[in-house]
Amino acid sequence: MDYWFSASHEMFPPSELLDQAQAASEAGFDGIGCSDHFAPWWPEGQAGNAWVWLGAVGQGIPRLPIGTGVTALVHRYHPAVVAQAFMSLEELFPGRVFLGAGSGEALNEVPCGSDWPPVGEQIERMDQALDVITRLWAGETVTADHGWFAVKECKLYTRAKSRPRIYVSAFGDQAAGVAARRADGVWTLGDPESSPAVVEAYHAAGGDGEVIIHAGFGWADDDQTLMDGIRPWRATVPDEFYVDDWHDTAKMQEYAAEHVSDDDLRESFVISTDPEEHVEKVRALEGLGATVVCLQNMSGADPMGTIRVYRDEVLPALRRARV
Repeated sequence: MDYWFSASHEMFPPSELLDQAQAASEAGFDGIGCSDHFAPWWPEGQAGNAWVWLGAVGQGIPRLPIGTGVTALVHRYHPAVVAQAFMSLEELFPGRVFLGAGSGEALNEVPCGSDWPPVGEQIERMDQALDVITRLWAGETVTADHGWFAVKECKLYTRAKSRPRIYVSAFGDQAAGVAARRADGVWTLGDPESSPAVVEAYHAAGGDGEVIIHAGFGWADDDQTLMDGIRPWRATVPDEFYVDDWHDTAKMQEYAAEHVSDDDLRESFVISTDPEEHVEKVRALEGLGATVVCLQNMSGADPMGTIRVYRDEVLPALRRARV
């Protein structure tokens, strides 16, 4: 079982996230990921460029896997540019780079000019993009026209000795099938009601790679402070924000404030003032079939303190339990 740290570009500027990533590597996390956003979930948030940041992380932190969790392959990024960027990272940091691929949210795509498609088309676009990306990584010269993007006699002139790994985000059978066909693993949220079905669908479709279970986490030394720092993340909870055209951050936060309670946040995320409760919740994520548990730092109250608690108490307890 590996435990990855994921940096939140939605909440912190890149410079602060670099400090967090360094602290996480020293705390004993086994990999460093990050969100890939053009817009945050709330108006006062942040949205640094993930790819630029990964270059700094790769240079400053040796050995650990690095990548996105996840990059949307629907409209904002041309697949050929994604292929070039992540192959360049792989050439810089051999054997360490992964592309987390997903179908995205309107929050990030619509401001960049996309008409937001229905879920089936989102996943179809992701599948088409991954086809071109993997062919370019294999050294092919690719011509294709999928309507929403096209390539013509396209090739990568700089290729690493190995290709980056791909992990596909899935919330249902269709995306789980794409993960089984196209990727080195499946990436899904740590929801005890939906995750088992996604993992089962991935394996049923022939997938035998990594199973990455993702959850937000946060700690503070008192509950009021903890929850004050977590509440902006309530806009990540409503299912409709992932399938429908919601992209106004102020309206999303207003809607979430009306529909998502503090109890909902406690159920959705690994948040507590008690390190032992963190250990129990992460063990529950492992039980969903994970080979990797990816924990995204959403502690607005004390992000560095959260990492210290995992260094001193949570990660050692988890590893003792596994031994």
